[in-house]
Amino acid sequence: MNSVDIASLLRETLIVAVKIGAPSLIASLAAGLLISILQAVTQINESTLSFVPKFVASMSALLFAGSFMYSTLLSYTRHIFDQVIVAGAS
Repeated sequence: MNSVDIASLLRETLIVAVKIGAPSLIASLAAGLLISILQAVTQINESTLSFVPKFVASMSALLFAGSFMYSTLLSYTRHIFDQVIVAGAS
């Protein structure tokens, strides 16, 4: 394995991390933004009000995007194991 292979593996690792983390983070961000706008409009300054909607949005995003996240991680893991076999054969 040369440095180009390692750099491409590291880049792919970061892309997979973003793909796996993005659905939950985007859902939490959207829920937090909506709750913040609601709190600003109604002038309700309760900090614990945003916890439950963020949690529900995050869990529903994980529920709906779970199969995508699983398949992404599975294909990446298979690719890494194939690269380990190729490096061991050299």
